[in-house]
Amino acid sequence: MRVKAFLLLGCWLAAVLFGIGCRKPVEAPPQVPPSVTIIHPMEEMVTNSIELTGVAAASRSVDLVARVSGYLQTINFEDGTFVEEGRLLFAIEPDTYEQQLRLAQAELTKSQAEYDRQTELLKNNATSVANVEKWLSQRDQAAAQVELAKLNLGYTSVSAPFSGYIGRRQVDPGNLVSPSGNVRLATLDQIIPIYVYFNLNERDALQVREMMRKQGMTADGGAVGKAPVFVGLQNEEGYPHEGTLDFLDRAVSTSTGTIEMRVVLKNEDKTFFPGLFARIKIPVGEAQPMRVVPGAAFGNDQEGDYVLVVGDGEVVARRTIVKGPMTKTGCAVRSGLAPEDRVIVSGLMNARPGARVTVAKPNTADLPPDIPAR
Repeated sequence: MRVKAFLLLGCWLAAVLFGIGCRKPVEAPPQVPPSVTIIHPMEEMVTNSIELTGVAAASRSVDLVARVSGYLQTINFEDGTFVEEGRLLFAIEPDTYEQQLRLAQAELTKSQAEYDRQTELLKNNATSVANVEKWLSQRDQAAAQVELAKLNLGYTSVSAPFSGYIGRRQVDPGNLVSPSGNVRLATLDQIIPIYVYFNLNERDALQVREMMRKQGMTADGGAVGKAPVFVGLQNEEGYPHEGTLDFLDRAVSTSTGTIEMRVVLKNEDKTFFPGLFARIKIPVGEAQPMRVVPGAAFGNDQEGDYVLVVGDGEVVARRTIVKGPMTKTGCAVRSGLAPEDRVIVSGLMNARPGARVTVAKPNTADLPPDIPAR
């Protein structure tokens, strides 16, 4: 019985092992290439431009200071507000200077009366020419003292020399101020119009100069006030503000290799204020056809700007390109793309050069305006 049991157990183990050895392996499901969306480059008429960054600055700025000594009596503005030209901002103890003016006027009246009397006496040979000349001199000195007193009285009122934004006051009422202390009362900045300063490298400066030459402008004044420049703030789309070239330096900096330029903007809506960073676009040359693709398609690495395209066999390839100016529908490409190229615009995270992909029909809602699905 025991031998028979061992034989049955051996047969069962053999059957199990044989079944395992003959079982077919489970095949892994085939891998599906990642899905991407592509478009063909659009051709548009694009004007070459230079894009850079500048800083807004007041077209005029003044530090308001005391020109007479006295106690600061009143401040007639709110800190950080817009004030109109001629508005009274500070009053510096005018009573003292009003009294000085009255004294000077009284002295002038006295000197004038004595000079008139001496003139009449001279007609009757009752006085000397020296006395007449003496009182003439005293009368003229008194007249000068009156004018000086008027000036000092006028200096007790500090008014806005132009319209602009005024900063916070630096001195509170009750403090003694004087010209010798060189104390700044406040700063006033004119922002209508406003300037935007920027630096252009030597290569681009030569390109701008050539553009101005073709348009009949000259660097010695013909371009100032004529050459258009477009400006946008960091939170704005595109370059909605148009200004004109207002100033260009006469020399390239040897330390930076750039030349300073300035744009003037009307800024009537007070959008710009000093210190803001601004994006600047300078059109260069005539409009010419360029291929345009959405900005999301571009990448950048150590080799430069590139896009990914789907080539033969649905295999991804890297295309090094030279970017051009931005347009309403994307970014222009100066070189590196052909009209028939299939540029990947979505699914870029799953696309690798040399790997296969599946081309999906694009969702038109995901594409920029005026870019048709392909």
